[in-house]
Amino acid sequence: MIRVTILGTGYVGLVTGACLAELGHRVICTDVDARKIQVLERGDLPFYEPGLAELVRRNRGQGRLTFDPQPSRAVAESQVVFIAVGTPPMPDGSADLSAVLSACHMIADNTHHGYKLVTQKSTAPVGTGRRLPQEIASRNGRGARIDVAVNPEQVRAERVLRKIYLPLCLQGAPVLVTNLETAELIKYASNAFLATKISYINEIADLCESVGADVDVVAKGMGLDRRIGPKFLSAGPGFGGSCFPKDAQALVRLAAERGERLSIAEAALAVNDAQRARMVRKTEQALGGLWGRRIAILGLAFKPNTDDVRDSPALGLAARYLAGGATVVAHDPEAMSKARATPVGKRMVFAASPYAAADGADALVVVTEWDEYRSLELPRVAGLLRRPVLLDLRDIYEPEAAVRAGLDYHGVGRIPQTGARNGAGTRAPAPTIDQEEPEPQAHLG
Repeated sequence: MIRVTILGTGYVGLVTGACLAELGHRVICTDVDARKIQVLERGDLPFYEPGLAELVRRNRGQGRLTFDPQPSRAVAESQVVFIAVGTPPMPDGSADLSAVLSACHMIADNTHHGYKLVTQKSTAPVGTGRRLPQEIASRNGRGARIDVAVNPEQVRAERVLRKIYLPLCLQGAPVLVTNLETAELIKYASNAFLATKISYINEIADLCESVGADVDVVAKGMGLDRRIGPKFLSAGPGFGGSCFPKDAQALVRLAAERGERLSIAEAALAVNDAQRARMVRKTEQALGGLWGRRIAILGLAFKPNTDDVRDSPALGLAARYLAGGATVVAHDPEAMSKARATPVGKRMVFAASPYAAADGADALVVVTEWDEYRSLELPRVAGLLRRPVLLDLRDIYEPEAAVRAGLDYHGVGRIPQTGARNGAGTRAPAPTIDQEEPEPQAHLG
């Protein structure tokens, strides 16, 4: 059992700390944001992650996981410190390392004797792992022994981390030992590659609509080839979140700084930007324009099973809908509170259920593929909508089922289909918009 401190209690840090505690280690999670620690000490979580609440509760109860509002004290008490702070993108696309460097300085200032291993968990550009020992040494006046690892480079650091992850290794988890630069590049290269797969299938989806093919079947056929695999071949509104856009941009920027050009990664980012614009055009075509329309969005998180709305495709689409003069009403099982706090969210209306969002809307747009959206009663949806328009941007419904329900179906990489009315999907105009809802605006917030 090793005593570990996690600096940062965000999506990466808290999950890492809870999992290491589950492996049997004594873990202290700390954060410069004292409010996060207060939330955790109350027994609540600052974000949603399936299964995490039970993991935290169990390990707190067994004394292996604690929270400390004073990072300096938490660092001083542990042999291993994981840096899991944010590295958001700068305006030029490079990673902002200020939080990582501040963490290193604080570690150096609070390591007075003995040995400490600093593990860079935050995704950072190649060369950061070499820089951190210099930052620490410049402030480590007491001469304590401090190693830095990304994936470990030095034998002593490797031995400590192998001990930390021993339970996983015994279960067959692979371990790759390499130098710092290679470790840093693996993460960036992996995320940029996965982003490229998403952009590629979205371009294929465009072609499918032109030639009358079904992108879902195309992707399934591609995925049967073991050299390609089926994952990350789902057409949709493009990738978002805290990793793919940021890491692909940082990788492109890093290459440019070294006199190189990553044309494929650049293209993946360009296609992703274009895909969101294309989804807006698809909506405009289905509705005959955006001005004065009421558009219901299902899903605000950038992916299901999280409340993370960073660079969410849904919020990006909402901003463009609002700029086109539409009113946006939205629902998400977990992410509405965080969406409300964004500039775009302040101009949106939020509904208590998917059906409440659909009520009186001119179109229902599915952006995040939460499981609960897969089982909606489509005839009920058709009866609630003012216009029977379903934009299934995640292709989670069978077009035939939507048509039978009386909906006009618009997927991604599928041919649009018009539903048989038979009275379904037709209703009187929606009542006057409530005073609390925002007026249509023709500018971005």
